[in-house]
Amino acid sequence: MVKKTAPKKSTASKKPGEKATKSGQYEILGPRGGATGKERTVTKGEPLPPTPKKGQVYKLVDETKH
Repeated sequence: MVKKTAPKKSTASKKPGEKATKSGQYEILGPRGGATGKERTVTKGEPLPPTPKKGQVYKLVDETKH
């Protein structure tokens, strides 16, 4: 018997300075993963900007449709 599972949604976070893998709106998450309500627009291939506080990371929340 083969167990089928739903495809996992990407929840990978990115650190400031890492290159964006996709263009879109990236939300800043707190050190424990909580939403800050702040977003940055980043183009694919560009580095993610510094965050306001140490330990914060980015998560893609709205991919740009070309």
